[in-house]
Amino acid sequence: MAGHSDNVLPLPEFEGEAPKILIVIAPYYGDISRAQLASARGVIEAAGASHETVEVPGSLEIPTAIGIAHRQSDFDGYVALGCVIRGRTSHYDVVVNESARAIATLGLGGACIGNGIITVETREQAEERADAERLDTAGGAAQAALHLVSLQRTLKRQPKGIGFKPAAT
Repeated sequence: MAGHSDNVLPLPEFEGEAPKILIVIAPYYGDISRAQLASARGVIEAAGASHETVEVPGSLEIPTAIGIAHRQSDFDGYVALGCVIRGRTSHYDVVVNESARAIATLGLGGACIGNGIITVETREQAEERADAERLDTAGGAAQAALHLVSLQRTLKRQPKGIGFKPAAT
């Protein structure tokens, strides 16, 4: 992800149709969500892709929304955004583990997802990860989704057709 390494891949370039990305966000913490959206949108637009945004009640609902969109819509990739700050109960562990598991499962099923759900111990850590000038988890998630879309397009099977093929001239 952006900010975590000095070995960040450049944004992919797309020939033909520009990718269409769905951003799914749980805007529980308003200022953090606004920073996440601005960063993810900036990265997507810099790559020449288009995007739409939908809001869901919480981070546990993000994978469900992505799953619905993946089955019923024509998006090429997805960016999952949210923020989960540890509280005094075990609910944090359930939300963090189950949202990550569900996103990984969707990815293994063919959805190109960048996971930008911030999972932290304190609000200060969340602010750092939402800041595009520091750790920029959302920008990194958008980059990841775009790279997966590019990889999927690159590795796409070519139609073999049936019957005889004309000789090359």
